Amino acid sequence: MGARAYLGARSRAGAGAGRQTDTGPGTRTGTRTGTRTGTRADAGPAGEHEAVRTADSGISTIEVVILAPVMILFILVLVAFGQLVDGRGAVDGAARDAARAGSIQHDSGVAMSEARAAAEADLEGVCIGGTVQIRRTSGFEPGGFFTVEVSCEVRGLGMLGLNVTSTLTGTASSPIDPYRRAA
Repeated sequence: MGARAYLGARSRAGAGAGRQTDTGPGTRTGTRTGTRTGTRADAGPAGEHEAVRTADSGISTIEVVILAPVMILFILVLVAFGQLVDGRGAVDGAARDAARAGSIQHDSGVAMSEARAAAEADLEGVCIGGTVQIRRTSGFEPGGFFTVEVSCEVRGLGMLGLNVTSTLTGTASSPIDPYRRAA
C-alpha cells in the first residue's frame, strides 16, 4: 500500500476524528486532533518526552515565600496577646488574694504588708523587674471593706521586638473579718 493509498484510507476511516487531506506528494493539510498537551508531537525513539512549562510554573514557591512570614507573624501576635490576657488574669488573681490576706489582719500596717506579700507571691515571674505596686483604696474600719489596687508592668508585645510595656491594674475588695486576729 503506497503513501497516497494509506493516507486516503486513513482519512476515510477516521472521518470524525480530525480530517487530514493529501494535496500532493509529501504535504498534508488539515487539523490534527487527539494530541496530548505537554508532549512533543515528534517524540524520539522509546517515547521520550520533553517537559513543557506552563504559566503557573513556580507559583506555589512564590506563594510560600510570601505567605510563610505573614503566617509566622500572625502566630507571634496571637502568642503576644495571649501573654497579655494571662498577665491580666494573674494581676486580677493577685488583687483578690491581697485583699483577702489584708482583710483578716488586726491593724492597717500589718494588713498592707500581708497584702503586699500575697500579691508579690502571686505575681512572681509575671511582672517586669518584679515591681508590684499595692495601694489601699478604702479605710480599715470594722464592718467595712479592705480594697486594694495591684498594678505591675508586663512584657506584652516585647516578644515581637517591640519595646511596648503594658501596665495592668487589678482591684479587689474583701469584707473586713469581724473575727480577725488579735494583736
